[in-house]
Amino acid sequence: MTLEQLRIFVAVAEQQHVTRAASELNLTQSATSAAIAALEARYGIKLFDRVGRGIVLTRTGSDFLVEARAVLARAKDATQVLNDLAGLKRGSLSLAASQTVGNYWLPRRVQAFHAAYPGIELKLSISNTEQVARMVREGSADLGLVEGEVDEGLLSASKIDGDCLILAVGAKHPWADRTKVSAKDLPTSSWILRERGSGTRSMFEAALRQNGLKLSDLKVSLELPSNEAVRSAVEAGDGATGISDLVAAPSIAAKTLHRVRFDLPRRSFYLLRHKERHVSRAEDALLKSMK
Repeated sequence: MTLEQLRIFVAVAEQQHVTRAASELNLTQSATSAAIAALEARYGIKLFDRVGRGIVLTRTGSDFLVEARAVLARAKDATQVLNDLAGLKRGSLSLAASQTVGNYWLPRRVQAFHAAYPGIELKLSISNTEQVARMVREGSADLGLVEGEVDEGLLSASKIDGDCLILAVGAKHPWADRTKVSAKDLPTSSWILRERGSGTRSMFEAALRQNGLKLSDLKVSLELPSNEAVRSAVEAGDGATGISDLVAAPSIAAKTLHRVRFDLPRRSFYLLRHKERHVSRAEDALLKSMK
């Protein structure tokens, strides 16, 4: 069994498609299929079942996927230790960030790090908070940056300065001419919010509880999977939202969104890393640059 075979197996398992996995790995379809067939033949097991035109993991394949990911993560750690010897002249870091952090807070910091260490390759994936935590836990990301609190035994979470949630409405909303609302006003509006699992959504729900309300007390007309979708929908309609001031700032400046004063909290962002994995010199330099 080789690391290359493990890498191919994990890619096929995640894509559930040989052709897509081959494309992701820059391999031919035949080489990808041959690697899977060699593993199955060597150990006399079946890793995938063909269902219709697709493939799915067998029970054995699902169990093996956990171990394969762990081995690849350890191999990546070993490579990173060797890269450290190059004195930050080469190496790579995989980052995963939740949407607000990844789209609005992180870019200029990543650019500054790249200017200081041009030989370090940075890869960034953007998902919601729950997905970022899973990526760090499974080893597909070295560091996670999220706006929601994460309670994961295998992960450490360090606070860094974040943003502030604000209440925003579009020009058509009845509150557009108001400067302030109270908790009793909130159920009178329709709401457009991020999806469950997002840090922004979790923080907004916590703020409601502090004001004696539950999300079920509000009329939630739309749940959308990105900050940009929420912002555009609020600008175009008569819904209200709780949104990051970083996200809303351009629209407020353009007067397509109106900020209504309501006591929403300032929040910290969190740096996530796996407690049991090696902290590379590149990772340490990035951490220091963000604190």
